[in-house]
Amino acid sequence: MFEMGAAELIRRLAYALAIGLLIGLERGWGARAEQEGERTAGVRTHGLAALLGGVWGAVAVQYAHDAGAVALGLSFVLFGAVMSAYRYREIEHEKTFGATSVVAMMLAYALGAFAVAGDEVAAAAAAVATTALLAAKGFMHDWVQKLTWDELRSGLVLLVMSFILLPILPDHPVDRWDSVNPHELWLLTVLIATISFAGHVAVKTVGYRRGVAVAGLAGGLASSTATTAAMSRLACEQPGDVGVLAAGALFANAVMGPRVLAVLVVVNPEFGLRLAAPLIAVGVVYLLAGWLVIRRSEAHSDDDSNPATAGNPLDLPAVLKFGALLAAVMILSRILTRIAGSAGVFALAALSGLADVDAISLSMARHGAAEIGAAGAAVAVLIAIVSNTIVKVAMGWVMAGAGMGARLAIASVLALGAGVAALALLPLPSGF
Repeated sequence: MFEMGAAELIRRLAYALAIGLLIGLERGWGARAEQEGERTAGVRTHGLAALLGGVWGAVAVQYAHDAGAVALGLSFVLFGAVMSAYRYREIEHEKTFGATSVVAMMLAYALGAFAVAGDEVAAAAAAVATTALLAAKGFMHDWVQKLTWDELRSGLVLLVMSFILLPILPDHPVDRWDSVNPHELWLLTVLIATISFAGHVAVKTVGYRRGVAVAGLAGGLASSTATTAAMSRLACEQPGDVGVLAAGALFANAVMGPRVLAVLVVVNPEFGLRLAAPLIAVGVVYLLAGWLVIRRSEAHSDDDSNPATAGNPLDLPAVLKFGALLAAVMILSRILTRIAGSAGVFALAALSGLADVDAISLSMARHGAAEIGAAGAAVAVLIAIVSNTIVKVAMGWVMAGAGMGARLAIASVLALGAGVAALALLPLPSGF
C-alpha cells in the first residue's frame, strides 16, 4: 500500500481545487446572467467536483493494490451519470441542446483526480487548455460560420500531405543521379503549400479593407509573380488606381526576398545565412518603395476584393506542378553541374527564374552548395531573382502600361542594386 505524506497530499489537493475553480470561473462567467438555481454548475460546483476527483484520486493511490483504480473509475462513471441527469433536466427546462457543460464537469473531476494520482503540472496545463477552449466559443463559432468549403478542403489536403503522405515516402535518393529524395522533395512542396495557405489566411483574418499593403504582403507569401500579375490586371481595368496597385505589387515583391531566405534557412541554415544580407536588403528597398508610392498616390481604390488570394487558398494542381518543377530543376542542376560546372547551373537559374524563384533556390540549398560551392550556389539564386524580377517588370509594363511598369522598374533597379551592394560590402557571418 502506497503512502503519501500529508503535506504532499494537501499540495496536490490544492492543485485539484485550483483546476476546478479555473474551469468554473469561465463557466460561471458565461452563465452570470442566469438566476441562482437556473444553471447546472458554476464556480463552486466545478471547484467541488475537481476536489472530489482529487479525493478519489488519493483513495486510488492509497489503495493502489486493492482495486483503488477500479473504485476511481466507478466514481467517475457515477459522477458523469449524475451530472448528465441534472443537465438533462436543464435542457428540458430551457428547450435547448448541448453537452459542453457535462463534459466540462467531467473534465474538472478527471483532472482533479489526475492532479493527485498523476502529474499535477500536466493536469494544470490541461485545465488551462480546457478553459481557453471553453472561452473561445464565440470566436470558434464565428470562425466556423465564415469558413468556406474551399478553405476546409484545402486545410484537409494540407494535413493529408503533411501527416499521411510525407511519412510513407522513401527518405533516400531514387534516381540514377542521386538528386531526388522523395521525402525531402515532398517536404519542400508541403512547405511552399503551407506558405501559400498562410497567405490566404492572413488576408482573410486581417481583412481586405486594410488596404493593398496587406493584400500585397500576404499575396507575396504565396507568389509575388502571381500577385504582380493580379495587380497589373486590375491596374489595366482601373487606370486611375495604378499608383495604389503598383504599391501592392511592390509590397508583394518585398516579401519575395525574406520568403526565399526563410525557405533556405529551413533547408540549409548555413547557406541561407550567406544570402541573408542581400535578400533582406532587396525586401527593405521594395518595402520602402511601396510605402513611398502609396503615400504619393492621390488615387484610392474602392475595390474591396483581394486579387492576390481570392479563390482556392490551396491550388493542388499548382502545388503538384511546383513539385514536378522542383524535381526537374534538381535533376537538371545535378546533370548540368557534372557536364558544364557552375556555368550550366547559372544558365538553368536564369531559365527557371523566368517562372519561379523557389525551385532553383531550394535545389541550390539542398545540394548546389556542395556541388559548385556556396558562393556559386548563391550566385545562381541571385541570377534567378534577377530573371524573375525582369519578368515581373515586363509583365506590369505590358499588362498595365508605363504607369505600372515604370514604378516597378525603378523600384526593382534600386532593390537589386541594394542586394548587390549588401552582398559585396557587408561581411559574411562567421564561419563562411
